[in-house]
Amino acid sequence: MKPVLCFVIIFSIFLSIFTVGAYGEAYLKDTDIAIQAPSALLMEKETGAVIYEKNAHERRFPASVTKVMTMLLIVEDIESGKLSLEDTVTASERAASFGGSCVYLEAGEQLSVSDMLKCIAVVSANDCAVAMAEHISGSESLFVDRMNRRAKELGMKDTHFTNCSGLFDDGDHYTSAYDVALMSRELIKHDMIKDFTTIWMDSIRGGEFELSNTNKLVHWYSGCTGLKTGYTSTSKYCLSATAERDGVEYIAVVLGGESSDSRNKDAQTLLDVGFANYSLCPLTREEPLPELKVELGRTDRVALEYGGEAYALVEGKGQTPEYELELSGSVRAPVKKGDELGRLKVRLGGETVAEVPLRAGEDVERIGFFGLFKRLGASLFAI
Repeated sequence: MKPVLCFVIIFSIFLSIFTVGAYGEAYLKDTDIAIQAPSALLMEKETGAVIYEKNAHERRFPASVTKVMTMLLIVEDIESGKLSLEDTVTASERAASFGGSCVYLEAGEQLSVSDMLKCIAVVSANDCAVAMAEHISGSESLFVDRMNRRAKELGMKDTHFTNCSGLFDDGDHYTSAYDVALMSRELIKHDMIKDFTTIWMDSIRGGEFELSNTNKLVHWYSGCTGLKTGYTSTSKYCLSATAERDGVEYIAVVLGGESSDSRNKDAQTLLDVGFANYSLCPLTREEPLPELKVELGRTDRVALEYGGEAYALVEGKGQTPEYELELSGSVRAPVKKGDELGRLKVRLGGETVAEVPLRAGEDVERIGFFGLFKRLGASLFAI
């Protein structure tokens, strides 16, 4: 019994060490932070680690936070070359008919993709969202089909869109705090979107129509990079807020807040917790990995590469990681690319943070009889 008991204790300690979120449930409980909104979540961008969640999988109407997905599809088309920021978009009568947050497009009015995207990001323009959807897919309905397909690709299991703006709630348009974080994380992987989401004040139509960001955190929260607000009487006050400091970026999602002030306060609280208590630990060394000797291979060395994640989110700040390579002296051919040939142990304060697999970076075939004979002969003549 003693060996079994020791194993259980050691295993339990290992699971409790340092790493958070990405390897299990949220690290903080609902009672650890005073969040007023009924649904909220804090995620770190690089690892996708969830630090805090409150009813994070509860399906709710997101209002204009919907436009995170709309902007994601626009940005992906721009970066793939299907769309250019300089392209001209013509507003249809249908797009021009949209109210709520809008820039009052007129039917037939033309704006660049850049201006349309700016209006969506800064003032949550419903008319511009619909105009872009029609420009990209031919109709809003076809664009919404793309939104739902992309949601599935991102693993958004509690999401279904029926429009691209979030203006209408027909009972079948919903998402969750966790899913909002997933699509927000994907969007901020594209740095270009921050050229738009960090705008505080700007204008279109040659300066005739002024824009002021609906996300007030852009103005007063240090490091804020966006991302999207939302409000209707059904959804109440919603927000996906992103902020970056010292190379670490967090996503704070708040759904169903009672006021814009309480929504912003909740988001700030979540972001503050992230920046104050956690940091990223690199799971790779600065030094290049050595090559591993291959016996009976067509080449006598194989390059190594890291497997798994590049970072782990850990509690605490300012600690220097220690790295230990675990490699055998050699490996026998054949070797397949991706074969695990060793591990890298990463420690903080003497405790193991992660064990990263080291994999073969290429195939190495086993040498044949004639190749072996030739190599043996060459070695004899060299003597």
